[in-house]
Amino acid sequence: MKYVVQEKMFAIGDDYWIEDEEGRRAFYVDGKVLRVRETLEIQDPSGAVLAVIHKKLMSLRDAMTIERDGQVLVTVRKKRLALVREVYRAELASGEELEIRGDLIGKEFDIEYDGERLARVSRQWFTLRDAYAVDVERPDADVALLIAVAICTDRLTAKEE
Repeated sequence: MKYVVQEKMFAIGDDYWIEDEEGRRAFYVDGKVLRVRETLEIQDPSGAVLAVIHKKLMSLRDAMTIERDGQVLVTVRKKRLALVREVYRAELASGEELEIRGDLIGKEFDIEYDGERLARVSRQWFTLRDAYAVDVERPDADVALLIAVAICTDRLTAKEE
């Protein structure tokens, strides 16, 4: 299933809808203003919070965390010692790791677990600068979590650019 992330440029608080491939509103991203650190909530269409993204304040390397029910599920940061291309990693609270590799600046990258692609992020079908698709390949995947990882990667990469 594909989901279209189309951030509104210059939106106050970074609020926007993520639609599925049939144009239905699937998730709402609510950017919290007037917070000490960057905070985004990913909600279902009824307003239930599925994930909360925070930019880490004190970190040697830029990182973002994804929380659910007050517990950190994932920390996304640039992988150390990536030799050929930029690679990010999403370290799960369980100690497992997702790798994020590809053309991060061009928004053409994969989210993988143990060599298996879970999702493909691509903007090749879009002419808008800040739109990309997250194609979730596994039917049992946590879609909100994979979209949150894609958003974190996009924001961290944009800051480096």
